[in-house]
Amino acid sequence: MVIEGWNFRDSLFMTVITITTVGYGEVHKLSPDGEIFTIILLVFGVGIILYLLGVEAKFLFEGQIEDIIGRKRLEKKIRDLKDHYIICGFGRMGRVIAKEFAMKNIETLIIDKIDVPDLEKGDFLVVQGNASNEDVLLNAGIEKAKGLISVLSSDADNLYLVLSARELNPDLFIVARASEESTEKKLLRAGADRVVSPYHTGGLRIANSILKPAVVDFIEYATKSGNLELQLEEVTITKGSRLHGISLQETGIGKELGIIVVAVRKEDGTMEFNPSSNSVIVSGDTLVALGETSKLKKLEKIAGHQFDISNYTLKYRGS
Repeated sequence: MVIEGWNFRDSLFMTVITITTVGYGEVHKLSPDGEIFTIILLVFGVGIILYLLGVEAKFLFEGQIEDIIGRKRLEKKIRDLKDHYIICGFGRMGRVIAKEFAMKNIETLIIDKIDVPDLEKGDFLVVQGNASNEDVLLNAGIEKAKGLISVLSSDADNLYLVLSARELNPDLFIVARASEESTEKKLLRAGADRVVSPYHTGGLRIANSILKPAVVDFIEYATKSGNLELQLEEVTITKGSRLHGISLQETGIGKELGIIVVAVRKEDGTMEFNPSSNSVIVSGDTLVALGETSKLKKLEKIAGHQFDISNYTLKYRGS
């Protein structure tokens, strides 16, 4: 408009066909000054447009590639999972359970209809979908999983999920949430190993906080994650353990490690509370033990066949 004295429409049209390299031809004949301006417009204008288009294409292309690679990595991690736990439902209860498992370094996978926030995706493996769908459960590796926790929003969804999960993996350990007391029996019949009613449990805890505050404080202290001073843990005596077939006194658990064995659960599910020092433990028994975190870790090593006898002295029968 300034150099050639053209009107706005002709000047805009000429500029657009030049920058886009369409090249319909000049609207009007160019003067020498107009030709120089066109050269500058081509060199800088077209270069800038191509650069911007390249940046946008690169952004879109790299984003798609990253999504594809991310999905492939997730699928591979899930395929490699074994003896993991599946948490169905990532609401308030699901988050608490997942964080507790993470602190214990337990391999965990989340299934939820709603996409998990990016801030939490780095902490857990996530599969988005309906947990009641068999294909979703299979994609989550349910056939190789060790356990499943069903904390969906409704009892009907939890019931259907338990039925599906039990059919896909008969050996799966299943814990389900029940809002209604009448649903507990149905969930157990459907195949759940344990049923937890948060309202019933919460009500009892509130009542005991008033009636037995010291007991509640002790249990909270002993079961709180990250507490290094005192923990209440389960320790299973594995096959081939050096503790198999000897009494609690002979193991040296109390004297050497300062651990109190509160109860012993047998393989058949029976529980022996406050076992005597003469109680004999065998492989398959689960010790409910109270003690310092570091000492409990030593006990876990002793309970397994991999424990190195040179690092610890055990009292054996006849030694």
